[in-house]
Amino acid sequence: MYQSLSISGLITLELHALNNEGAEGNTMMTRMVDIIDQQGRKHSVNAISGDMFKHIVVEHLLNESKTAGLPLCTGCAVFNANRICADQEFMNTAGWDKETLDSVILGGVLRRCTIDDCAGILITGKIGKDRSIARKSCFEIGWIVGRPDAVTTDSYFHAKYVPEGRGGGSGQGENLGQNIFHRPASSGQYAVVVNLDLYKVGRNDITLTYDIDEPARRRRVSALLRGVLSAFVKPTGAHRNTQNPHVVDFQGVITTSSSSLPAPALSALNKDYENELERIAAALNGLSTATSNIVVRKFAGLASFAEQVAEIERQEAA
Repeated sequence: MYQSLSISGLITLELHALNNEGAEGNTMMTRMVDIIDQQGRKHSVNAISGDMFKHIVVEHLLNESKTAGLPLCTGCAVFNANRICADQEFMNTAGWDKETLDSVILGGVLRRCTIDDCAGILITGKIGKDRSIARKSCFEIGWIVGRPDAVTTDSYFHAKYVPEGRGGGSGQGENLGQNIFHRPASSGQYAVVVNLDLYKVGRNDITLTYDIDEPARRRRVSALLRGVLSAFVKPTGAHRNTQNPHVVDFQGVITTSSSSLPAPALSALNKDYENELERIAAALNGLSTATSNIVVRKFAGLASFAEQVAEIERQEAA
């Protein structure tokens, strides 16, 4: 069973508005970040936040969990952002008092809910006593960042169609009449970095022991891998009803590790990232007596990526 997996890639998205800062007047403002290139030059580029992309993964993970019949707390089952903290039956578990160890409560979380296990949660509230127990996420997602020389954003004029005539417009406060607004659309190549610590699925952060059995762990790992794959096949987010992003291409590298050595990742903001990852993998494998602990799988296109992840998922489920 793989201990960790990383995805380093470059995804090409056209005319999307998946993540925005908010609105100023009747203009939607897209999310921009400042980055420094390898020559030390500063660039302002369009980006999709890691928070947004993790939300996309978790939405797909929820559907996979329901399909596979995996356990979900009542909060996660309805996609409540408070997750298990909104599960009153769990929060009021009989027999838990101020003497109950945090590790016992965390073990209860892991057994009760797949999403709280995989995506992490800060458990707050009165469980026997006022508590704050952190469950760390089993996967990490960076900003989806546009390459400085290969990303662009523009703003487009729209008007709400009113069949009875233009009438009143913006500024009335009731959103009536033929209001005008400006909406951004971004296109380009975006660097992607994703890390999955598969060994953490089902593992108690306090006792460092597993609170679910191995077959259950494998089912959860499969659901998580499918959720990550689905996030790239269908990247949900803002304004998809009229700005469903054109996913044109996805290329990059998947690395896996079957040992304690981490599966390496390197941002595609480095244009030589594929060769660098192969060299890193070779160096890490040279540290171990076992051969090929780190495996590098290149993919060229979304179909190739889907095939690679599907094969890994089949291996993990076996």
